[in-house]
Amino acid sequence: MKDIDKGPVLVSACLLGIKCKYNGGDNKNEAVLNFLEGRDFIKVCPESMGGLESPRLPSEVEAGYDGIDVVEGRARVYGKDGRDLTEEFLKGAQISLDQAKKHQVSLAILKESSPSCGGNKIYTGRFEGQKKKGQGVAAALLRKNGIRVITEEDI
Repeated sequence: MKDIDKGPVLVSACLLGIKCKYNGGDNKNEAVLNFLEGRDFIKVCPESMGGLESPRLPSEVEAGYDGIDVVEGRARVYGKDGRDLTEEFLKGAQISLDQAKKHQVSLAILKESSPSCGGNKIYTGRFEGQKKKGQGVAAALLRKNGIRVITEEDI
C-alpha cells in the first residue's frame, strides 16, 4: 500500500494521538503512524475544525441515514442531548476538503465509525452503541470530490 497515492495524505488527527475525540481522548494508531513514516501528511479533525469542543457529548447521524445524506441535505447530525450539530459537521467537512484541495491530496486515512470520518461504518443514530454500514460527513464529502478514503482498519 506504500506505493499507492504517493502525494500528501489527509489524516484524522485522533489517529496521530491528538486528543480531539468527543470524550477528550485520542485513537492513536501505530499502523497509521508507520504508514505515514517519510510521507507528507495533513492532520484534520473535522469536528474540532467545525467548532466543536473536546470533550463533548457523542454525536451521530440521524437514524436511517449516513454522511452523504447530510452532505446532500437529506439528514442531520445530532448530539446525544438532541442538539442539532449539522452545521458544525458540514463546516468541518468543508474545511477538511479545502485542506485536501490546497495540498493536492488524493488519499485520506480517517477514523472508522466516526460521524465525521467513518469510511465504511458509523453508529446507527440511536445512541445504543450499535454500528451500521455507512460513512461519516467528512468522508462522504471527500469521496464526492474524488478523494480516496480509507480507514485505520484498511491499513
